[in-house]
Amino acid sequence: MTSGVKKVIELGYADPKHIGLQGHSWGGYQSSYIVTQTDMFAAVVTGAPPTNLISFYDELYKQTGTVQQGIMEVGQVRMGANVTPWNSHDLYEQQSPVFNVQKIKTPFLILQGTADGAVDWDQGLEFFNAARRNGKEVIFLSYPNEPHHLAVKENQKDFQVRMKQFFDHYLMGAPAPKWMTDGVPQTRKGGPIK
Repeated sequence: MTSGVKKVIELGYADPKHIGLQGHSWGGYQSSYIVTQTDMFAAVVTGAPPTNLISFYDELYKQTGTVQQGIMEVGQVRMGANVTPWNSHDLYEQQSPVFNVQKIKTPFLILQGTADGAVDWDQGLEFFNAARRNGKEVIFLSYPNEPHHLAVKENQKDFQVRMKQFFDHYLMGAPAPKWMTDGVPQTRKGGPIK
């Protein structure tokens, strides 16, 4: 990832001080991990990310009813056949964004639906709480009753507007909107974007 970004900078296509990164699902894991490893990006948006590979290993993939163990070992995550948190704990911890939050220097935003059947909502929440506890600049956009990909049109629009405002602020120098500076309490969700 970083070598590709360096190349587009070298070619003059990107301003090195104003590059954003966005990923969702497995791309959400990658963007979450990358934000812990480099400050090359000025802002990062990560959606539905597996962030604690140790706890994720034993969670259910609710859409199918299977356990995440297969996807962790030989599926998308590719830790290796029979490479488990019990025989390779250090590897799982090293590759988990949540255990690397202290290295983060970049503001980032997490998107997570509470009814996500592929990546449990707690994965995003755990990453958010760990980052906040360590004094990192992070926002958690939690959408009630939404699956892995936002299904409700109003929420899709809401997220697109908020993501644009987030990137406009950190990449283009636009003023931060009120929701970014003041937050939106859980009890006041559903109101207009300000």
